[in-house]
Amino acid sequence: MNSSQIHTTFKLALNFLAAGKLKYTFDKTKLLVDELQWGEFTDRFEDLQGNYRLLLQYYINGTEDPERKTVYNRIIARLFILISNLREELLLRNSSNFEYTQKRYFPHKQHFTTLSSLFDSVQYFHAQTAIYNESENISVNELRNIRLNYENLLPDIFSVFWLSTQFKAEEKALFQQIMKIDYAGLPEKSLTVSALTLNLWRMFDEQKLMLLFDCCQVNNQQIKQRALVGLCFVLAKYNRFLPYFPAVRNRLVLLADDNHYLENFRNIIIQIIATLETEKISKKLREEILPEIMKISPLLKDKMDAENLLKSDEWEEGNPEWQDILEKSGISDKLKELTDLQMEGADVYMSTFSMLKSFSFFNVLSNWFLPFDTGFSAINELFEKEDKSVLSAFVGNNIMCNSDKYSFCLSVIQMPVKQRNNLKHSFKAESDQLEEIANDEALLTPDITAKNISKQYIQDLFRFFKLHPQHAEFSDMFASSLFMHKSYLFDILASNSDLKSSIAEYYFIKGHYNQAIELFDELIAASEPSAAFYQKIGFSYQQTSQISKALDAYLKADMIHPDDLWTIRKIALCYRLSGNFEKALSYYQHVDFLKPEQQNTALQIGQCFMQLGKYKDALNVYYKLDAENEGNIRVLKAISWCAFISGNLVQAAYYSGKLIENIPDALDFIHAGHIAWCQKKIVKAIELYQQGLQLMGSNLEGFVNILNEDKKHLLINGVGDDEFHLFLDELLYKTS
Repeated sequence: MNSSQIHTTFKLALNFLAAGKLKYTFDKTKLLVDELQWGEFTDRFEDLQGNYRLLLQYYINGTEDPERKTVYNRIIARLFILISNLREELLLRNSSNFEYTQKRYFPHKQHFTTLSSLFDSVQYFHAQTAIYNESENISVNELRNIRLNYENLLPDIFSVFWLSTQFKAEEKALFQQIMKIDYAGLPEKSLTVSALTLNLWRMFDEQKLMLLFDCCQVNNQQIKQRALVGLCFVLAKYNRFLPYFPAVRNRLVLLADDNHYLENFRNIIIQIIATLETEKISKKLREEILPEIMKISPLLKDKMDAENLLKSDEWEEGNPEWQDILEKSGISDKLKELTDLQMEGADVYMSTFSMLKSFSFFNVLSNWFLPFDTGFSAINELFEKEDKSVLSAFVGNNIMCNSDKYSFCLSVIQMPVKQRNNLKHSFKAESDQLEEIANDEALLTPDITAKNISKQYIQDLFRFFKLHPQHAEFSDMFASSLFMHKSYLFDILASNSDLKSSIAEYYFIKGHYNQAIELFDELIAASEPSAAFYQKIGFSYQQTSQISKALDAYLKADMIHPDDLWTIRKIALCYRLSGNFEKALSYYQHVDFLKPEQQNTALQIGQCFMQLGKYKDALNVYYKLDAENEGNIRVLKAISWCAFISGNLVQAAYYSGKLIENIPDALDFIHAGHIAWCQKKIVKAIELYQQGLQLMGSNLEGFVNILNEDKKHLLINGVGDDEFHLFLDELLYKTS
């Protein structure tokens, strides 16, 4: 089997297993077993299949077995683990994928002989650093060498927990030593959690998952938040099979019983969903804002060059015309939108820092997950002596994630010294302001530290899965961001809390209407919703073009809270879109009663009259509007069309002429052509149609579709059925 065949067989086996089709599962698993030809796996497979055949035999014989369900679930769990192990071993042999290549080469490039010696080496660094901090007798060069040796070992620690297929006694011992409360190495702890998460993301292992649960319960917030974020992703990935692992459920229930963890999970799930906004923001910057800035930059330069900037009394004064240029271009509004998103916690820096991930620092995979440390050799020179008070305040803020802070510092190091000093000067005010904001946040929201840590870590993960040179070879964690609410974890968390309604509201606010509907439906089944609730679910159905369901929800909202103007308008809209113009007219008239003299409502009433064939009533509405709003284009269009379909060609031509005198669109010319054709003014009709076609970009197919839609009105107004082909051919000749 090649890698593709292994993946296909693996997925089929899991799909059969999830569907409870164990015979087919065993058949597909047998293909993997035969391909691997490893006695241990063959024995495990035959033992499992034998147990299942025995269970079936007892069932067929009618033997009462109170443990049958437990045994059956255990077989599914063991079979799931077996299939996962088979895939891992086969891909290790056959795959050229980045992870499996790293697994094969890691034993040949590690900087240690045993895991205990690896731990002794990193522990030695912390011990020597502590001695230096107390006595300052160790030379700076010696400490720097110790530091470099320590930093070279961090990727090895990461790789041990990322690449190991199984954690044997030595790996477990190293894990426990690193995670001890009194062990000082935060980078090791952080990288271990991230590596464990990536390991679990590649393959399921119940024992490793229990270690991740353990990390969720440590006191250090940096470690706890990383573990909780990792847990959310891992549990979502293996969602279908988690019910077959009781120990996992028990650990989840314990976490869900603690309101502190519940709030943490709520924040993390919302932040994961919010990563979808990151891609929208990056797209807006890339496709809208930056091109506009490039267009106006020469104009700004000309304006600036035209001023005498060297006059001493005007040196600091900005020209208001520059802001006028930004306002007229529309960039100011777009930048304000980005600022507002940033205030909400959106990740607005992804696009900026995506161009700063080419430093050699990021060639080391573990560095993508490294917590920011000003002592790290690659950036340490920025934080020596007087620089520390300036830049450290800036990079110590909660706005940028760890990965971006490293990118920022590495780019600063590339600057000439003079430019770097200017940058330091410009950041003094910024750093003070950022520190003040951080202090205010901490006072207003006690849990803000935990929230910021998880947000930054999610952004670090997002950058890795989107920007790492080999990111395409990893299964993207964020591909399932909109399915968090369907996970086993979510069900447990939501069972005794308002988490479900919070996430439903978030989906709704962010425009993820399909996901909002799924949760709204569950909430409706479990409670007595308010009118506002039905309004929201109705709007969600409307936005996903499920008009009948939207109408049903709006009608329920109206029953709970009658005569709400917004609801009545939406009911009228749904009836109109579904073609029930009698009902639509009734509700639009009710809207007019609740809030009279609204132009848009009157137009909709006129439209309903037209659709019902009550042209006189429609014209009366439109004439009144025209008297109140003389020259209004929408009203003129309505009168012209209504007069035409009611057979009043003179009146239709009069109002159509008014439209043509203004700034007509393609439909104005086409409708004017209709009128001219019905009045037997063939040459004029062709000229008008040609002008309409030109505004349509010579889209002849679109034009013919409009003509076919309006054919019934043309026939009623005197155009012969036999004229259509003749007229179209002449138009084609003229156009070509």
